[in-house]
Amino acid sequence: MIAIAALALLQAQTSTPDRILRNVTEDLSRSASYTWRTASKEATIGQIALADADPRFAASAANVEGSSQALTVSEGKQMFHHKVEFGDLIPDTLYAARLGNGKTWSEWIHFRTAKDEPAPFSFIYFGDAQNSLKSLWSRTIRKAFKDEPYADLMIHAGDLVNIGKSDSEWGEWFYAGGWAHSEIPAAAIPGNHEYGGGKLTPLWRPHLDMPENGLKGLEETCWYFDFQGARFIGLNSNERIEDQTVWLKAILEKTKTRWIFVTFHHPTFSTATGRDNKKLRELWQPLFQKHNVAIVLQGHDHTYGRQNVPTGVGSIDAGTVYVVSVSGPKMYGISPEARKTMQKVGQNKQLYQIVKVSHDKVRYESRLVTGELFDSFELTKNADGTNRFSAN
Repeated sequence: MIAIAALALLQAQTSTPDRILRNVTEDLSRSASYTWRTASKEATIGQIALADADPRFAASAANVEGSSQALTVSEGKQMFHHKVEFGDLIPDTLYAARLGNGKTWSEWIHFRTAKDEPAPFSFIYFGDAQNSLKSLWSRTIRKAFKDEPYADLMIHAGDLVNIGKSDSEWGEWFYAGGWAHSEIPAAAIPGNHEYGGGKLTPLWRPHLDMPENGLKGLEETCWYFDFQGARFIGLNSNERIEDQTVWLKAILEKTKTRWIFVTFHHPTFSTATGRDNKKLRELWQPLFQKHNVAIVLQGHDHTYGRQNVPTGVGSIDAGTVYVVSVSGPKMYGISPEARKTMQKVGQNKQLYQIVKVSHDKVRYESRLVTGELFDSFELTKNADGTNRFSAN
């Protein structure tokens, strides 16, 4: 543990930004959000310019001031976390940005804004990373990136780390993904391991700048955003699920996008032995079904399971698909009930999921960390707004 802690702290012994993360915003076609960390108190500045093959593009870069906060981490050292949001951007445009204090800078990072209309895109979904982040989760996120290098989003369904207050574990999480974290926007919700003593870790918001349009009091852990014809909704299944039910109902009733994806940590249908989130299922599942949510992306049970539910358990021809997955090395066993009711289960497998979305179809693939296809299906949009399921 001492060696790991030393590695994490050495990443930020200077003014050079580290732990750079591109975050989702409420409108990714016109804005971009970045968070990063340094070891010293200093100005927080982002520079942005239209990307150009001519390296002299930097001369036209504009400065944008951000904000920062000091944070004393569990290892006892004070760090400084920074964030900046670039606004008034042009949709579907390649930009170059860098982050720093006006003298010391990160590298120039390329990113493309989203289109401001429906268009095909892809995203990568990860279940729990949680353990052995540097040594073993690294191979998951890196293989996923190799398979889908132009993914538009990364979805993290909670338990990004094992001990939420551990700065060294957050250091491992960032180390594992490397520079991919700075280019592909992250959409994350907290799992139970981001909580301690009933409270969200103070390291969540400094590292992750999620949209603040969620339920009051749960901002940045409960959120939504739209992306090229799809709405993504993140829920916090650790607390206040009754209050979130009211919020979720209102959001779904106002949603006009063709596709809807929802993510939260604790599964609607559990796959692991001895687990059942009955209250959550009773409150949230009827809303998912009524509003034709395409896929519910979950974690927590450290196994794989897929459940297709149109009007009742066991039918597989249409409706909402519920998936549970795990990307890290911590594994549980499949419960006998899950083996009976789910259409696909798996245990002792590190996985990542690639989802490709077009106007009329969603293609979902779950892949082993060694690259083999483990599970796949397609959803086709019917004329009445429902989703037709087909396994392949």
